[in-house]
Amino acid sequence: MYSISNLRKSSLIATSLLLAAVSAAHAEKRLALVVGQSAYRSVVALPNPSNDAKKMTEMLGNAGFEVTSTADLTQNQLREAVGDFAAKIAANGPDTVALMFYAGHGLQVDGENYLVPVDVDPKRETDIPLQAVRLNDVMNTLGALPTRMRIIMLDACRNNPFPGIGSSTGHGLAIVDTKAGAAGSFISYSTSPGAVAEDGSGENSPYTTALLSVAKEPNLPIEEAFKRVRVAVNDATEGRQIPWESSSLTTDFRFFGDQAGKPGTDQAKAGGPKQPSVKRSVEDWRKDLKGKDPKIAYQLVVAEDTVPAYEAFVALFAQPPYNVRARSLLERRYIMQAWATAVAVNTAASYQTFLTTYPTSDLAVTARKLQVRVTNREFGAPAATLASLGPMCPCPEPQQLRKRTEEPTKKRAVEAPPKQRKTATPAAQKEQGIPPEAIGAAIGIGIGIAGGLSGGGGGGGGGGGKPPPSGHHHPEGGRW
Repeated sequence: MYSISNLRKSSLIATSLLLAAVSAAHAEKRLALVVGQSAYRSVVALPNPSNDAKKMTEMLGNAGFEVTSTADLTQNQLREAVGDFAAKIAANGPDTVALMFYAGHGLQVDGENYLVPVDVDPKRETDIPLQAVRLNDVMNTLGALPTRMRIIMLDACRNNPFPGIGSSTGHGLAIVDTKAGAAGSFISYSTSPGAVAEDGSGENSPYTTALLSVAKEPNLPIEEAFKRVRVAVNDATEGRQIPWESSSLTTDFRFFGDQAGKPGTDQAKAGGPKQPSVKRSVEDWRKDLKGKDPKIAYQLVVAEDTVPAYEAFVALFAQPPYNVRARSLLERRYIMQAWATAVAVNTAASYQTFLTTYPTSDLAVTARKLQVRVTNREFGAPAATLASLGPMCPCPEPQQLRKRTEEPTKKRAVEAPPKQRKTATPAAQKEQGIPPEAIGAAIGIGIGIAGGLSGGGGGGGGGGGKPPPSGHHHPEGGRW
């Protein structure tokens, strides 16, 4: 039997362990900024963002976040809200989990993403950078702070409502790759890069509806939660919308559950170091999908949301509607991947490469405009600099032009995987005057967000990504 002294010692030890556990649980501070933009002044109001913001505020509050909820902000108010949020994060120290949820209009202009305040009234495309708030600036502000992790959720890819600029901006938002910067970042779009999200016919958008449902499941890691959100939204919109995310988190995060956000637990639980994800090739996916029901196989590749998964699916399954949906998703990924490269390299040659490969893309107008801009810049440079730039117009060979012209017809007639595009290979880019070091950084840079995520100033910094190899396979470290 234990003596009284031993019992007291055991009691003290148990109390100490309990206090340590409580201390660990409260070491993490959860802060959230929720923005709902519905009452736009110069265009038709959006009914759901205000509802989305209210529901997200409630859910995040229940998940232990101290939430600052705002609505219908002007440009100055939105900038001030982000600044105040950053100050609050800084005051709470490096164990802070910082989360921002934005619902409203978002646009990409010249390869940059913008959050749209309610007081914008653009008459031309060049008004957007002056009247809106650049996403890169928001991420720079949050990325410069020492935090445990930064989570940004954007329900911001609705139709462009501004008739004066509708024909000159790309659809949806451009790619942001969190893996190019400092670890500990997670960003989610309500739909794929370059695609448009639906506001929804119910009280909330399809994205927010799915997120509110899935996030409440206890002990569900955030990456798994958003895989389920992706499948739910894709199903609810009959394939028209598929959420997308990029993660550089090094520890698990869970909205709810006993292990949500606690440090020092086992690696398999939240708060411990994350095991590196295993990248699966097209052949790996073909083996996994072969013999499965088309609907089940489609849900599996949608949940994973990678180029190799989609490539394997379209090679194995010819049945509509899933083959058509997967092909559409895959082709859009190719376009947005090529666009991210062109904008990151930012030379006349890089834009010509994009235009040669995708001459009818919605981004072609912007590519031609940026090509003229950088050509003027290059011709205004000293002669020695011009001599080092190489040919300014890398023209494809005639057989390449014939192949490009015939390709759409072949795609419609034959159920086969999308063809490999030689113009996207590093060798072709090198021939067209793109510096090798720029090619290596292009995908990692995304659209210039890397500088913000690494805690630096302006947009565009060196990234650690790799260029897409031949066949547009998924680049290491990023989700396309």
